[in-house]
Amino acid sequence: MKDFKGKVAVVTGGASGIGWGLAERCAKEGMKVVIADVEEKALKEAEKTLKASGAEVMTVRTDVSKITDVEALAQKTLDAYGGVHLLFNNAGVNTNISMRKPVWENSIADWEWMIGVNLWGVIYGVKTFLPLMFKQKTDCHIVNTSSMAALLLEPQLVIYAVTKSGILAVSEGLYIQLKEKNSHIGVSVLCPAFVSSRLFEAERNRPADLKNPPEPPQPRQHAALVSQFNKVSPTISPEENADIVFKAIMGGTFYIFTDPLVQELFRQRAENILQGRNPERPRIA
Repeated sequence: MKDFKGKVAVVTGGASGIGWGLAERCAKEGMKVVIADVEEKALKEAEKTLKASGAEVMTVRTDVSKITDVEALAQKTLDAYGGVHLLFNNAGVNTNISMRKPVWENSIADWEWMIGVNLWGVIYGVKTFLPLMFKQKTDCHIVNTSSMAALLLEPQLVIYAVTKSGILAVSEGLYIQLKEKNSHIGVSVLCPAFVSSRLFEAERNRPADLKNPPEPPQPRQHAALVSQFNKVSPTISPEENADIVFKAIMGGTFYIFTDPLVQELFRQRAENILQGRNPERPRIA
């Protein structure tokens, strides 16, 4: 997909972080932008900002862990703009609470929440929007946001990595299936390192029925993880991330990396697997 002007983009998790950078870039490309997010205040701010720039934008409060919400998002997009050409299945959550516990101490609610948003959100997006794209005669593209966590071994990110590995598998299979059908629909999977966002503050949007019992304040485990990686891989801005993503879309690139460090750490893990070695933490220079 190379021509964006006048086309329709849908961005889930589009009111902040990576999603906001993508939504803003879509607007700059002259696209009609549909921003989906669970956070109403952030949605209103995003809409106001983009409209002030002259963009044609619509916001839809959407909980991507619910198929009915995703179906409603698709219908509202069709009603407003008549189609969809670029879909970013981007909404995602992580939690400092789950990161500081061994996997056997994570609650079932931790698993249900993260799998619901991160993995089911992508599945629902593909299931709902792909049939609409099939009916259109113009080029379309889907970008699913995975993570470097899908490719490397990091024991603090077990639940998150499970969901992001699932997204990677869905995306790879979808890419091959569409290619074998000579489809006009392209697919990419975004596997970023660290991008400036509020991902680790996602507890603010956690549903009441999936919350854990209150706990005493604890150290922010993700801060140490980010600091470790930032020694060799600086955190980039959502705008820088969007530049990388759009270049990949135009080039038909499937695997989108924001930093060579991701490939290096994946190489370490792959070599351990190929050599029959037991798992070990990634070696960061």
